[in-house]
Amino acid sequence: MLLLLLLLAPLFLRPPGAGGAQTPNATSEGCQIIHPPWEGGIRYRGLTRDQVKAINFLPVDYEIEYVCRGEREVVGPKVRKCLANGSWTDMDTPSRCERRAVYIGALFPMSGGWPGGQACQPAVEMALEDVNSRRDILPDYELKLIHHDSKCDPGQATKYLYELLYNDPIKIILMPGCSSVSTLVAEAARMWNLIVLSYGSSSPALSNRQRFPTFFRTHPSATLHNPTRVKLFEKWGWKKIATIQQTTEVFTSTLDDLEERVKEAGIEITFRQSFFSDPAVPVKNLKRQDARIIVGLFYETEARKVFCEVYKERLFGKKYVWFLIGWYADNWFKIYDPSINCTVDEMTEAVEGHITTEIVMLNPANTRSISNMTSQEFVEKLTKRLKRHPEETGGFQEAPLAYDAIWALALALNKTSGGGGRSGVRLEDFNYNNQTITDQIYRAMNSSSFEGVSGHVVFDASGSRMAWTLIEQLQGGSYKKIGYYDSTKDDLSWSKTDKWIGGSPPADQTLVIKTFRFLSQKLFISVSVLSSLGIVLAVVCLSFNIYNSHVRYIQNSQPNLNNLTAVGCSLALAAVFPLGLDGYHIGRNQFPFVCQARLWLLGLGFSLGYGSMFTKIWWVHTVFTKKEEKKEWRKTLEPWKLYATVGLLVGMDVLTLAIWQIVDPLHRTIETFAKEEPKEDIDVSILPQLEHCSSRKMNTWLGIFYGYKGLLLLLGIFLAYETKSVSTEKINDHRAVGMAIYNVAVLCLITAPVTMILSSQQDAAFAFASLAIVFSSYITLVVLFVPKMRRLITRGEWQSEAQDTMKTGSSTNNNEEEKSRLLEKENRELEKIIAEKEERVSELRHQLQSRQQLRSRRHPPTPPDPSGGLPRGPPEPPDRLSCDGSRVHLLYK
Repeated sequence: MLLLLLLLAPLFLRPPGAGGAQTPNATSEGCQIIHPPWEGGIRYRGLTRDQVKAINFLPVDYEIEYVCRGEREVVGPKVRKCLANGSWTDMDTPSRCERRAVYIGALFPMSGGWPGGQACQPAVEMALEDVNSRRDILPDYELKLIHHDSKCDPGQATKYLYELLYNDPIKIILMPGCSSVSTLVAEAARMWNLIVLSYGSSSPALSNRQRFPTFFRTHPSATLHNPTRVKLFEKWGWKKIATIQQTTEVFTSTLDDLEERVKEAGIEITFRQSFFSDPAVPVKNLKRQDARIIVGLFYETEARKVFCEVYKERLFGKKYVWFLIGWYADNWFKIYDPSINCTVDEMTEAVEGHITTEIVMLNPANTRSISNMTSQEFVEKLTKRLKRHPEETGGFQEAPLAYDAIWALALALNKTSGGGGRSGVRLEDFNYNNQTITDQIYRAMNSSSFEGVSGHVVFDASGSRMAWTLIEQLQGGSYKKIGYYDSTKDDLSWSKTDKWIGGSPPADQTLVIKTFRFLSQKLFISVSVLSSLGIVLAVVCLSFNIYNSHVRYIQNSQPNLNNLTAVGCSLALAAVFPLGLDGYHIGRNQFPFVCQARLWLLGLGFSLGYGSMFTKIWWVHTVFTKKEEKKEWRKTLEPWKLYATVGLLVGMDVLTLAIWQIVDPLHRTIETFAKEEPKEDIDVSILPQLEHCSSRKMNTWLGIFYGYKGLLLLLGIFLAYETKSVSTEKINDHRAVGMAIYNVAVLCLITAPVTMILSSQQDAAFAFASLAIVFSSYITLVVLFVPKMRRLITRGEWQSEAQDTMKTGSSTNNNEEEKSRLLEKENRELEKIIAEKEERVSELRHQLQSRQQLRSRRHPPTPPDPSGGLPRGPPEPPDRLSCDGSRVHLLYK
């Protein structure tokens, strides 16, 4: 190296211009040093930096190499050689250090169903210029665009997709436009480890992460309307909504998403209707189901059909609110449509007051975005680039989304590369097999968050853009902005300019006021007074019976059984009070106790009151229907048998009621009646309700209870009828008991089925049941006790038995009964004597006939006496015997 420098030193130190005329940057001995390019340098082989500074020329055949800083690359000749004429090779082509190119493959629909590329492509190109001019974003890389016209046709898009994939250079990302093309590209892109970023796709189907794992879009999904709708539902307190949709995939998936969101918010979709072309029947169904808050999802042409039917069904006005999509034309309801038969005035009346939600694609705030432009400045700049009027340019509304898509990509790539090569990956190393770089770009894209000209840019978990939603209301035939909703921050900006036909937002359904049907208080008080007086009467009767229990006449009526009857009537009368208690007097928690009180008081009252009377009549019938040889039982009556019978009846009731209460206790149930429409307010209906005491197996228990009691009542009627003519001194009031049994049985047998039929009419049911209890108790007490009171008062028979027993009606009655028994005994004895005499007479007659036959054979008959006298011979035997008193007379023929 030192030898080389010694040989070249004279050449380096020779003054310029020596040796003849040369070009300004060359000599015959060598070539003048070239200045390095910007952001680059020159590598001198074999020379140090200080040596390069000390020389001005390099010898012939010496080569220099251009190098660039960071990730930039040399554009132009990378190596130059010094020629003999003192010039460098390829001096006509400059060498520059430029940033490395990162290529984007885009499909712009310049025509077709949605020619959005007409405005979106210029917006993308403008964004690339702005991004590439920034030194703080991708300083070592330059984004470049390779695009084709997809014509919004999946078939055409397939052709260009394969051209982008199989032709160099490698594309790091794909940018399709309309939804149908995005579906194709996004589904295929994962096979090449490519991220897909769309600027014009709104189909909710693209939110499926399993089907489209690398898909993002700056155009919000059609489901973005749903969070706004839910927010408005919550703002106005609506919990029930209905929907009607056109049968297409985009609306079906949008409605499915809405159903999930409202369910999470505690809101119910009560009625869901769909139609293909004719909405007449679905609209009628909405009317029939009393739908008030209705979300409509259909295209503009179908919207006119829907609202023509809405007008016919009168499904508009102060009671109804319609939610529609906001991308219809402002005068869509005034456009002539031969498929409907409604006038413009009718349509205008039908659509008045409806709410629309529309995705905000241009930031309404006058703030600067990450590109240092406001939304208005962007519109002005883009308008200058367009070749036609904005209103005639397809995709002008979505152009801010396309502009922000490039910025989202640039920021994600900048984050992936580490901000200029300081850390991270080398983007130039990306290829279709490198999933590592794809995953890093995906994570960077997924965490994007910046302010763009379209608003705040952020993606949700499905890769869809989260954006603001504009809320408008049709007021007086024109749309008025009433608010914005930012779903990313859950921020509702409300302008308070909403107007309602009825003055306030309507209810989500007919307001149903639940009212309980309570028992008439006048009826309850009246019957309660009667019941209270009846209890007083029962107490008086009971006291009278106990006080006069020593009187023989009272003793002969089995007073203990009568006492039980009075107690039973008191309990039955006391049951009237809980029978009339309802929610007007007691709370919900006390109702089961009232139900049990009704059951136990009625059950025990019936068992004691009717059971004691039934026992009396049963004993009378049993004793006086015995055979002749057992009729001596009438002389004796053991009271314990009577009490045991009553105890058996009461015990059966107690056991039945206890099992009922333990197994299936009574509780409060509500019976609901048909709604009633008040005249003063058509938007309110009254729902009458009635409280009942019931249990799960109520019919079964009532069948057991009523069946058992019914048999007792019928049997009591039979026994009372059979014993109506019987007289006995042991139970001297059995005829009064029979009358009481008739009364109780008839009232119970009539009242029980009637009250079951009238159970839904609280006043009538209570009146029948309570008055039956009151009347049967009154009649029983009066029939059993009042005659005794009257007899003792009028005859003074409450004196002691030892004073004057013979004066009592009881003694007289007993003497009469004794005489009757004696006469019957004498009659029976006489009947036996007569039977014996008749038997004897029959024998004598037989013997006499035998003798006469024997005599006739021995002595022929004597001719009759001419004088007409009686025939001669022995007298004829007697024909029959007659008894008179204790004597017997023989009567002859």
